[in-house]
Amino acid sequence: MSNGISDLTVWLVILVLGIGTFLIRWSFLGALGSRDLPEWVLRMLRYTPVAVLPALVAPLVVWPAATGGQPDPARMAAAAVTVAVGLWTKNMILAIVAGAITLFGLLYML
Repeated sequence: MSNGISDLTVWLVILVLGIGTFLIRWSFLGALGSRDLPEWVLRMLRYTPVAVLPALVAPLVVWPAATGGQPDPARMAAAAVTVAVGLWTKNMILAIVAGAITLFGLLYML
């Protein structure tokens, strides 16, 4: 390898990461898969998508790669419309469609 890292080191890292990934998934599916989870755990798990989705979307809105990391009024407006329509209608699909229409419309106009 030209970067100074030996083949053995690369394969060792791949192996350790593979084992680690397997063990993380097994801990939920293998160890806990046949057991009933306590009610408080199930209640907390319902909030996982609500916490993960904004964490995935926020950097794309605030620091979009398409603009070199600069805030973009079209993306900010689309995010605001998406949140507003989602809160108003309680319909996720309608909120996403409204945000997409806003984004594409503003990108076309600007």
